[in-house]
Amino acid sequence: MRITSCICPVLVCLCFVQRCYGAAHHGSIKVTRNQTKHVEGETEVHHRPKRGWVWNQFFVLEEHMGPDPQYVGKLHSNSDKGDGSVKYILTGEGAGTIFIIDDTTGDIHSTKSLDREQKTHYVLHAQAIDRRTNKPLEPESEFIIKVQDINDNAPKFTDGPYIVTVPEMSEMGTSVLQVTATDADDPTYGNSARVVYSILQGQPYFSVDPKTGVIRTALHNMDREAREHYSVVIQAKDMAGQVGGLSGSTTVNITLTDVNDNPPRFPQKHYQLYVPESAQVGSAVGKIKANDADTGSNADMKYTIINGDGSGVFSISTDKETREGILSLKKPLNYEKKKSYTLNIEGANTHLDFRFSHLGPFKDVTMLKIIVGDVDEPPLFTMPSYVMEVYENAKIGTPVGTVTAQDPDAANSLVRYFIDHNTEEDRYFTIDASTGTIKTAKIFDREETPWYNITVAASEIDNPGLVSHVPVGVRILDVNDNPPELARDYDVVVCENAKPGQVIQTITATDKDNSANGARFHFSLDEGLSLNPNFTLRNNEDNTASILTRRRRYSRTTQDTYYLPVLISDGGVPPLSSSSTLTIRVCACERDGRVRTCHAEAFLSSAGLSTGALIAILLCIVILLAIVVLFITLRRSKKEPLIISEEDVRENVVTYDDEGGGEEDTEAFDITALRNPSAAEELKYRRDVRPEAKPVSRHHLSSSLDSIDVQEFIKQRLAEADLDPSVPPYDSLQTYAYEGHRSEAGSISSLDSTTTHSDQDYNYLGDWGPEFKKLAELYGEIESERTT
Repeated sequence: MRITSCICPVLVCLCFVQRCYGAAHHGSIKVTRNQTKHVEGETEVHHRPKRGWVWNQFFVLEEHMGPDPQYVGKLHSNSDKGDGSVKYILTGEGAGTIFIIDDTTGDIHSTKSLDREQKTHYVLHAQAIDRRTNKPLEPESEFIIKVQDINDNAPKFTDGPYIVTVPEMSEMGTSVLQVTATDADDPTYGNSARVVYSILQGQPYFSVDPKTGVIRTALHNMDREAREHYSVVIQAKDMAGQVGGLSGSTTVNITLTDVNDNPPRFPQKHYQLYVPESAQVGSAVGKIKANDADTGSNADMKYTIINGDGSGVFSISTDKETREGILSLKKPLNYEKKKSYTLNIEGANTHLDFRFSHLGPFKDVTMLKIIVGDVDEPPLFTMPSYVMEVYENAKIGTPVGTVTAQDPDAANSLVRYFIDHNTEEDRYFTIDASTGTIKTAKIFDREETPWYNITVAASEIDNPGLVSHVPVGVRILDVNDNPPELARDYDVVVCENAKPGQVIQTITATDKDNSANGARFHFSLDEGLSLNPNFTLRNNEDNTASILTRRRRYSRTTQDTYYLPVLISDGGVPPLSSSSTLTIRVCACERDGRVRTCHAEAFLSSAGLSTGALIAILLCIVILLAIVVLFITLRRSKKEPLIISEEDVRENVVTYDDEGGGEEDTEAFDITALRNPSAAEELKYRRDVRPEAKPVSRHHLSSSLDSIDVQEFIKQRLAEADLDPSVPPYDSLQTYAYEGHRSEAGSISSLDSTTTHSDQDYNYLGDWGPEFKKLAELYGEIESERTT
């Protein structure tokens, strides 16, 4: 098969020659078919066929607009003898839709207009088969159809339009911006994508490089103040700018930025300003401005007063927004003293560009004359403020002080004084309208309010509308009218084990008067009372006093609170004094003096037991009580009923359920019988039954008790009980605590031992440690009571 293609369909003759020449020389290669030779006695031999064609690239022009399909090329196999037995098949991209083939001749045509910018080439497959058998004559082969580019796309500026700035007064050739245009045509084929740049609008101010697209300034010293904005049109043309090339354009908006190349200038060299003498100090009295053609920070300016006789009276500042000079008053004006001032004002740029210093100087000076206007002024006080003093408790109408004001004008009108009663403090004073003397309107207490602020006003009698004010401060002076008193409520504590002369509290005093009246205090006990045997007071001569003990021990059980009157006097004139009573509590303390408790405790205490031990003891007691209650309950549940059942016939048995009076029956038995027989005074009988037998004499009873022992004593008591007709016929239980009289030590019972005393000193118990602390306290209290 051979392949031919037409590069340019316009050149029909060349295509024809190419096809003919290619078919004869290089367009095709013969394909040797499978040769099968049959020789008798030999087997059939198969030979691998060789490819009969070599594929070249086909080309088709884009944007074909003709009425007929565009011829692309021809497929031809060496097996094709021209008899129509060979059939050509085309498959791949666009086969059957864009590209069609004549299956007999192998001619390929394009049926649609192609765009290289959308798809640059197509990959197809060709095969020659036997029309009769549909068997391939040669293997399938692949070839490419490339879309040939034509100049159908104009250059485009993708980033336009552009906005850019360049400083004014820049050098010629200063780079402004680089623009770039792109062309969608094939840059590898011809000049379709070769772009050159040119300037259509913006000359002679700017130029553009035809190859790179760099825009530059074309003039020297372009002045922003003369022209600020420029619109430059740049064109990009393909085909290297030749005739017939396509072009595109964009707009570049260039703005000249400002530089400080213009000095400030005052519109006038002389100015005049009128300022009334009533202008307030610190207020703005006028404005002045120097013009600057520059903008932004290049036009920033600072105004100063460089000389003139009013430089000490006026000041000038710069308004950053309006760039004006604001003239302000530093001192009050007085038309009667000076009627005019002259100022030289300078306006200078604050941001200088030394490249343009030759255009300077960048400052300007003008002269300002200020005319002071005469006005009717309010009275003027001789002082800006007054401070006066008056003693507290002074009578109403006491003079405090005098204010003075004068009319500053030449007329020197009379002045009237008054107090603006705007606040409550203004009502505490009065003022003489003619003389300005201030007097009290109430009695003052320095301890309540030590200072008063009032406002005094003055106006001209001829013109009451002109009023001036002055502040007046009144200090209330102190007199000694408050006695001293204790600085606070003291909680004084004395330990039970305190020693004589021990300091238990230091007290101090306070006085509502100031330090001049009563700063030094003197403490003492009330001399009208008798000498205190428990406590004394010592004056420390430093405005404090110490409370000291006068004896060794104190007992909470005997007396837990003491009261000590204290007399305090100050050092004022005249001196004042007051009496206060200190409450002293008796408390139990540790050996180091720390207070343990101040409340009276029961005789039986925990004796140093811990909380856990106490809880364990209480728990054991509760368990024992529960066991006892349970035991009693079980015993009661087992008792026989008092009423015998009808079925239980016991005619001769009588049941008694009486247990006797017991220990609570104090009327039936004399409790003294249970004590030591020697302590019994008399034998008492029951009061509910009248006795019939004669009582035994006391002397006889005492003598008999001394001569018998316990056994005989009990027998005697039993006999008396048996013979006593007043005794009920029931048994009773009696307990005898008599131990006998044969013991040399006597009775060890503690029932009668509370009345005996011992002279032994138990102070050593306090040194035995915390285990014996409570015992030491108990014996210490007993000794303290005996001492008392």
